[in-house]
Amino acid sequence: MSLKKLRITVAVVVITLITLLFLDFTGMAQEWFGWLAKVQFLPALLAMHIGVVAGLIILTLLFGRLYCSVICPLGIMQDIFGWLGKKQKRYRYGYSPAVRWLRYSMLVIMVILMVAGFGGVAALIAPYSSFGRIVQNLLSPVWAWCNNLLAGWAAEHDSYMFYDTEIWIRNWSVFGVAVATVVILAVLAWRNGRTYCNTICPVGTVLGFFSRFSFLAPVIDTSKCNSCGLCARNCKAACINSKVHQIDYSRCVTCFDCLDSCHKGAISYGRRKKEVAVVPVTDGASVDKSRRSFLTVTGMVTAAAMVKAADKTVDGGLAVIEDKKIPERSNRIVPPGAKGIKHLSNHCTACQLCVAACPNGVLRPSTAIDSFMQPYSSYERGYCRPECTRCSDVCPAGAIKPVSVEEKSSIQIGHACWVKENCIPLTDGVECGNCARHCPTGAIQMVPSDASDPDSVKIPVVNTEKCIGCGACENLCPARPFSAIYVEGHVNHRII
Repeated sequence: MSLKKLRITVAVVVITLITLLFLDFTGMAQEWFGWLAKVQFLPALLAMHIGVVAGLIILTLLFGRLYCSVICPLGIMQDIFGWLGKKQKRYRYGYSPAVRWLRYSMLVIMVILMVAGFGGVAALIAPYSSFGRIVQNLLSPVWAWCNNLLAGWAAEHDSYMFYDTEIWIRNWSVFGVAVATVVILAVLAWRNGRTYCNTICPVGTVLGFFSRFSFLAPVIDTSKCNSCGLCARNCKAACINSKVHQIDYSRCVTCFDCLDSCHKGAISYGRRKKEVAVVPVTDGASVDKSRRSFLTVTGMVTAAAMVKAADKTVDGGLAVIEDKKIPERSNRIVPPGAKGIKHLSNHCTACQLCVAACPNGVLRPSTAIDSFMQPYSSYERGYCRPECTRCSDVCPAGAIKPVSVEEKSSIQIGHACWVKENCIPLTDGVECGNCARHCPTGAIQMVPSDASDPDSVKIPVVNTEKCIGCGACENLCPARPFSAIYVEGHVNHRII
């Protein structure tokens, strides 16, 4: 098997399994393949998984940007689009000089956004996160629809191996972002190959720096090369200058396409020689200056992964309105394990794997600028069940730390607030007590509305010290369109 076929085989397996992580609503895929999300570069960096980050850098120093071709799902997706474009027109690529100023500018912009607390906006150009949003918003509804068709067919044949799942768009703004992302990437990959990876992607820029010093790489044998240019016209990274027999290793994604395209056997994958390790400089900057600027930016990336944002946010996101409307909260609710709003904002890559994994319809992406596309909790469709820890189990970036069922029951993410004007016992004069009956911590008690009359209708009283903010009361309250009791989020979570 050639290196190219081996690379394609591994890439197909990886993108299939990662896609299943976002599509599977049973949780089975996470148990087997969840580690694939945790070895993505940016989530590993934000989670401070030094071993994973170091492993990816060592992989790049040994083999070049293999990560971009066989591990990064967005890179593999671009190869699929490029392959489809190749069916229409062969030899459509060509060498183009590196646009260094744009590559490093995009990296700096991402770092600044993360430091400023706008991680959701920065996630617009994060590769793994972009792929997750595409799958979650575009493929997940189709997957659920097919599942429901299968469940209906099985039920007709007296089989209940499958069950219906609800199909709904969690946020139309984020849906639009996913559509725009896939269209832009498809057009770029169809026409020009890996343009995104080598001009915009911050992970590609970081790994591109290390790949310049890789031990193994495609090498041109000038004694065999006849300068036909086939390698350059098949290079989706536009990094082969066949006229001067040079390869820009910072942009080479180690796809091995050039090896198969060369009829003279002039390109081989092996140990690099010093004389061919030259990267042409096209922007007038010296290599030394480029290295210094990269080290500066790398330091900023590391700092961004650790700096805490200092903003208190008000979530302005709107969910699909059905029976209930979302109450206006002073602070958005973030899931147990997130530690608080700041921690989640600083570490979340907005990949929406937690949104896809939430079995209760609680998590959805935000539309607020400072938390754009990052998850928050809302209780119109369900509540955060004390026995569920799915979101903390799947988060690859450390934005939602793993918690046990026992720990979750003692984490206070918010507290319930009673709205007298909406409460049915007072508006309709009937007994209710739904919120108290379903409170898992016994934080709500029903007391007479008139202290002087024990027989008066009873209303809820909330013990905020015992309330964990799970939202059972808000979700199960029969008042419409707004619940008579809702959860106010806490900026910082605490153990009760």
